[in-house]
Amino acid sequence: MSEVPKDNGKHLDEMTLLLYVERQLDRARGMEVSAHTQECDTCRTLLRALERESRLLTRAMLEEDEPLPSRLAQFQERARKSMQWIWGLVFGLAATGAYALYTSYIQPWQQQLEQAGFGGSNLLGLLIFQGAMWKGWQSVITLLEVLAMLTLAGLGALFFRRRIRRGSALALVFAGFCTVLTVAPAASATEYRGGQSPTVNKDESIKGDIYMSGERVRIEGTVEGDVFAAGKDIEIDGHVTGDVICAGRLLQVRGTVDGNVRGAGNNGVISGTVTRNVMWFGDAVTVESTGKVGGSVTMFGDTMAIDGHLGRDILFFGTEVNVSGVVEGGIREKGHAMTIGANGQVGGPIHFEGDKPAEVSSSAKLASPVEFKQIERRKEYRDGSYYIWQVIWAAAYILFGLVLFALMPNFAEEAVKSTERYGASAGLGILVGCGLPIAALIACVTVVGLFIGISTFFLWYASLYFGQIVVAALIGQWLMGRTQEIWPLIGRMAVGFVLLRLCTMIPHVGWVFKYGAAFWGIGAISLVVYRRLQPVIAPGMPSGPYTPPSATVGGAVPA
Repeated sequence: MSEVPKDNGKHLDEMTLLLYVERQLDRARGMEVSAHTQECDTCRTLLRALERESRLLTRAMLEEDEPLPSRLAQFQERARKSMQWIWGLVFGLAATGAYALYTSYIQPWQQQLEQAGFGGSNLLGLLIFQGAMWKGWQSVITLLEVLAMLTLAGLGALFFRRRIRRGSALALVFAGFCTVLTVAPAASATEYRGGQSPTVNKDESIKGDIYMSGERVRIEGTVEGDVFAAGKDIEIDGHVTGDVICAGRLLQVRGTVDGNVRGAGNNGVISGTVTRNVMWFGDAVTVESTGKVGGSVTMFGDTMAIDGHLGRDILFFGTEVNVSGVVEGGIREKGHAMTIGANGQVGGPIHFEGDKPAEVSSSAKLASPVEFKQIERRKEYRDGSYYIWQVIWAAAYILFGLVLFALMPNFAEEAVKSTERYGASAGLGILVGCGLPIAALIACVTVVGLFIGISTFFLWYASLYFGQIVVAALIGQWLMGRTQEIWPLIGRMAVGFVLLRLCTMIPHVGWVFKYGAAFWGIGAISLVVYRRLQPVIAPGMPSGPYTPPSATVGGAVPA
């Protein structure tokens, strides 16, 4: 013990009294301090002052929201009143950004499709609801309904397993689900064939739809329904009264298809008859001299060759179209080249947008000359409108960040701090940025997970923009210093995003800055979400100010 003599007496120092208040002294020493404070007015006054300070410190630690100083409160009130015109400006510029998105991307594609005969509303109906992509999916929908019911049954079992303790009640729940499944309408006649080489033989007739998958799929007989095929080589030598939907390396149609042909793969060769339309996503489509298509051909791929007869139009997005046969409708192509041979006949208008004029033989028979439009591949950064749109997009990004930072200030501040963990945020950003859309696509396979998958995809797409905003805020803090207030942080975000946008405009390497910042920010956001989803153990509430039970001011020490 260290004691300081004063006025011919010995007084206790502050450290000893603090240890006494905090109950850090042993029992014997505490009894001595208690006895001394009962007799010494000076030490008793000092002890009471230390106890009062201890109570004040404890209350300060328990205080969650400290009142703002008057000048900050006045500034906050003025800022709240001025938010009306700020939000008006936000929504105005947001509308400008939406208009820019529509006029730059959506409207040009819509006009091209409408010129090709696909209206804005009937395009989806043509591809899905009114064409082969919808007609043959009734059996698939029935299967998905069963999968959805089974999934709901599993979720119900997980939900009720803690609430239903009797086995008879649980059995009753499963019996109810089984009853629902049994009373469901019976599916139409559908057959599945697989293996190395699934085949429909010549003397065989299938009444209904058929699903086939294997190394080599062959249809030599008759299918009175739709055909769904997946394999390396798909050969149709028989008769299909419905539609053919397929995916594989090679599709050969030497027989007759009364419906449509929708496929994806390398090559599609038609030497037989397709009564309706053909749609192909892949490398090449060839209608041979013996081939006949009663409707239109729509292709997204590399090359198309028409040597036979086509009853309607051609819509092509790819590299080259070569016409040496008869096309009774028109041609609309956007690609590299177009060639019309000596035996070529086109009965409708021809619109070609490409790199060089079409090569048309003098012997070709055309209803109208080829309308050619040169594709302009000039440098965008040499055009003044390019910089105008960059300013508009930068303003839209900044407003997007302003809204998010204002709505979620704590989350935004944590995300900016997480970007400083460079390795963790960058690595996790690459993992989440690449894995999340794949997981969303997998979730969309079932009907139950369709909404979750679509929502996840849109959330991932929005996080690409929010990630750049977060990284821009970090860049602004590097330049202007750190801050914990929301509006200064928004100002730093705006400055940082302008610099980031300038980096993305650098030719040939700008995309590195753009996607690097996006994935880096996604990683930081993922770290914040991960920390918030972790279970938090509530800390014990601190006890009140210490009141020694064994030695109090003015009291005796119990034995």
